[in-house]
Amino acid sequence: MKIRNPQSAIGNRKTRLIVAASDTDPDMLYATKFWAPDPFIFLERNGKRTLVLSDLEIDRGRKQADADEFVMFSEFEREVQGKSRKAPPYEKVLAHFLKKRGVRSTIVPANFPLGYAQELAANKIRVRATNGLFWPEREAKSKKEVEMIGHALRITETGMRRAIEILKASKPGVGKRLRWSGKTLTSEMLRAEIDSAILRAGGIPNGTIVAGGDQSCDPHERGFGPLYANSLIILDVFPRDAKTGYFGDMTRTVLRGHASDAQRKLWETVKAGQALALKKIKAGVYGMTIHKAIRHFFAKQGYPTEVRKGRRVGFFHGTGHGLGLEIHEYPRLQKVTLKDRQVLTVEPGLYYPGVGGVRQEDVVVVTKRGCKILSRFPKQLEI
Repeated sequence: MKIRNPQSAIGNRKTRLIVAASDTDPDMLYATKFWAPDPFIFLERNGKRTLVLSDLEIDRGRKQADADEFVMFSEFEREVQGKSRKAPPYEKVLAHFLKKRGVRSTIVPANFPLGYAQELAANKIRVRATNGLFWPEREAKSKKEVEMIGHALRITETGMRRAIEILKASKPGVGKRLRWSGKTLTSEMLRAEIDSAILRAGGIPNGTIVAGGDQSCDPHERGFGPLYANSLIILDVFPRDAKTGYFGDMTRTVLRGHASDAQRKLWETVKAGQALALKKIKAGVYGMTIHKAIRHFFAKQGYPTEVRKGRRVGFFHGTGHGLGLEIHEYPRLQKVTLKDRQVLTVEPGLYYPGVGGVRQEDVVVVTKRGCKILSRFPKQLEI
């Protein structure tokens, strides 16, 4: 993954600063291709990239990180500390480092820590947050990035496959509760099996959703308690590839047993709504027109989006979102004009308590002529 960002060394001479842990900060991971659990300093100036790393990380950083210069944080820390017995605050060492490098102004991400910004301001170093993406090139995915997202989806599909295997092996028991391996099959149990399969495949599970019955009518409800035969179950799996940091994301709605006419119609309508969206996606198309077309189609099929008995029903969330080093990354599909090489999820859903919730989600790359579907897992209602 040692690929220098194409716009970093040429045509972009602004001073850029990030102070963050790359394990949790996508902009830092994108810049350095280096995983670290604690904050470190990234400085790009005149096309040169410098990393200030702890003694613990600097040797590993030299081997793995994408940068031009590596310096030890402890060197600057000793200079600030002087004869004092107390280690100086991180932000004072940061300000000292920047002053030594002659930095008077720098661009930082919008989530740059306030305490650091205040210390830099006190040292007459101007800090400006980006108005938009810190790395604009993250929006259009490179061929390599698309491959990495594809690999994350293969990990995702491993978890989904395990869920289907277990549901297929389960049997209805007392009160239609599903039983598997001699026990009542619960959302928690099935989620643990999905997550274990993801870990073995090289992924990091990330809030997997297994929501059955009316629980599936709350799109971000993770699910709890027994799973039942003849009940719709939403499986939403979105792990991170432990090697690259890129995410996969996929949703399937299934049912162990036999679907009622109402459940089948709901499921088929969502599938058709997603197919409509996939046909309309193309560079230059305004995403909201796709979103409205799906909602209009659903309403024509007898599934309006409205409030009933104090809760939302129908299609009341977005059609999709960007995917990459973040699970929900810029852009939101319905809020932009689509561009070539954006990677997006397409996930319409319908939710009606008493019948259940249905969502189908796949990942696509936007192209000038349409879109390429990266997901491969089949859609099947009855198991």
